[in-house]
Amino acid sequence: MTFKPGEKNCITDVPGILIGNAQDEQLKSGVTVLTSDRPLTAGVHVMGGAPGTRETDLLAADKLVGGVDALVLSGGSAFGLDAASAVMQALLQAGRGVVVGDARVPIVPAAILFDLLAGGDTAWRKDQTRANLKGMISPSPWYQLGLAAFVAAGSDFALGTAGAGTGATTADFKGGLGSASLVSPDTRIGAVVAVNAMGSAVAGDHFLAAPWEIGGEFGGLGAPREIPDPPALKPLEAGTATTIAIVATDAPLSKAQCTRLALAAHDGMARALSPAHTPFDGDLVFAVATGQEGNTPDLSSAGVAPEVMTALGHYGAVCLARAIARGVWQAHPTPSDQLPTFRGHLGLDDGVRC
Repeated sequence: MTFKPGEKNCITDVPGILIGNAQDEQLKSGVTVLTSDRPLTAGVHVMGGAPGTRETDLLAADKLVGGVDALVLSGGSAFGLDAASAVMQALLQAGRGVVVGDARVPIVPAAILFDLLAGGDTAWRKDQTRANLKGMISPSPWYQLGLAAFVAAGSDFALGTAGAGTGATTADFKGGLGSASLVSPDTRIGAVVAVNAMGSAVAGDHFLAAPWEIGGEFGGLGAPREIPDPPALKPLEAGTATTIAIVATDAPLSKAQCTRLALAAHDGMARALSPAHTPFDGDLVFAVATGQEGNTPDLSSAGVAPEVMTALGHYGAVCLARAIARGVWQAHPTPSDQLPTFRGHLGLDDGVRC
């Protein structure tokens, strides 16, 4: 298979995939939602030591549920899991979900990253404390952000300081939301990622992912002259970083093959971040398949041939490595940032948006 970037060079080059972002720049956090007009076959693989997730166990190949209605990437640490509840409610109102008797249950797995120390407004914490003293329950801000992201879902979305990447950071520069795609005459594949790594995406003035760059998509700066030692890492507690991603394809994969695609795509993190998959990161990759025939996910599906799966795993990793670099490259400065942008470090114009 011969691949090249899609028209948008984003995960929405995969037919049927929709992405929505919502963010609060005062909060310095946000949510990214992936959905479609029908259920998606899905898998997941976690390699970080400190993940925060919801509904990931049911994505195992031996579990009963065949497909998901949406996936959520969110900031806010564990508070960000509220975003998935909002997406569930919106899907229920749209008549989506697994039917059990006269009940309907939307399936919305989610993963979160830690951005609570990114310099954002913390007034929401005081509001929750006041509500608790009055015997009330005050939803976290991520519930409304999740709903707004779902409503915004479409084929176009912002990169950089947007969605789940709004408050993201790396060891030395701001992180962000990135995306990339590859298409062939037969198959399309793409990735979206919120880059909030304990490690770094760069070596000096070059991206670690540079060998996989296509057409200057993250500056055309060239590859590092040598592989650097890992950057000096500031003391952190487990769970205070995390890079979370989704890889999507229109190949008709089985649930087991989606899990294999998610596992293989982690190679993209290892190529683009140093170090990756640390005990302090909750690094996670979801993988979804729309299926070329537009069918509802089938637990009995045998999926694609092994040689096709091998190629998809490689190209999924390539897409994810490029998406990570694009997320850092597209970040723009906002008030009370704790770190500079990489473009600012290079003396280039900031404020880049997709």
